[in-house]
Amino acid sequence: MDGLPINQIICGDNCDVLGTFPRDCIDLVVTSPPYDDLRTYGGHEWDFYGVAWQLKRVLKPGGVIVWNVGDATKDGSETGTSMRQALHFQGIGLNLHDTMVWEKSGAGVMGSNLCYLQNFEFMYVLSKGRPKSINLIEDRKNVTDPGKIVRTNTTRNGSSEQVRSVEVREFGRRFNVWKINPQKTSDHPAPFPESLARDHILSWSNEGDIVLDPFSGSGTTAKMAKHNGRKYIGIEVNAEYCEIAEKRLAQGVFDFAT
Repeated sequence: MDGLPINQIICGDNCDVLGTFPRDCIDLVVTSPPYDDLRTYGGHEWDFYGVAWQLKRVLKPGGVIVWNVGDATKDGSETGTSMRQALHFQGIGLNLHDTMVWEKSGAGVMGSNLCYLQNFEFMYVLSKGRPKSINLIEDRKNVTDPGKIVRTNTTRNGSSEQVRSVEVREFGRRFNVWKINPQKTSDHPAPFPESLARDHILSWSNEGDIVLDPFSGSGTTAKMAKHNGRKYIGIEVNAEYCEIAEKRLAQGVFDFAT
């Protein structure tokens, strides 16, 4: 699309950069913004309400935002910031298409001795109307053997009647709780897992679509978009992370274990 910095990492404030984009130009946003005080990125601050408004403006009808975020605990209470953000997106006209959970398999757990150990983050799937691209991943092995099964109902007199037949395949679509190991790297405090970014990109976009990450960090969303036949745009305020992302995209190095 004319005027868009396709296949680039833009170093700058995300609100300022997004303000230069035309309306209805982005197919998919996959991002993990800093939340509460749990992550620090060189002391940079960001404007949630400005970012939310700009993302809605640039998102195409049927486009999707995957908003991966968690909450801090302060003075014995979780902040609830992530939920308020999701409701704000809903309040400005986006659909809360799904509330997904990233279970951090193999990660160090957090929490006090007063509650159960915490080991997850939310992945809010927000859409501008009905998502135009829905490619649900089917890699969950069914407990029922593949083949045709007949569904029946019991009538009032106790007899059974056939309702419909269902074809059971070996694998079915996933649950909305994804168990994925966090990334491990010394180059970024909270890198996005490549498999998490990849699977959302595959789920909510098609080849040739434009995928945006307004908190690009070390460029994982951009890398996974590129590797899966999508166009990418990354925005990152930290110049050091922009350099890391550019190297990953240009040289195919700095691959983090998934």
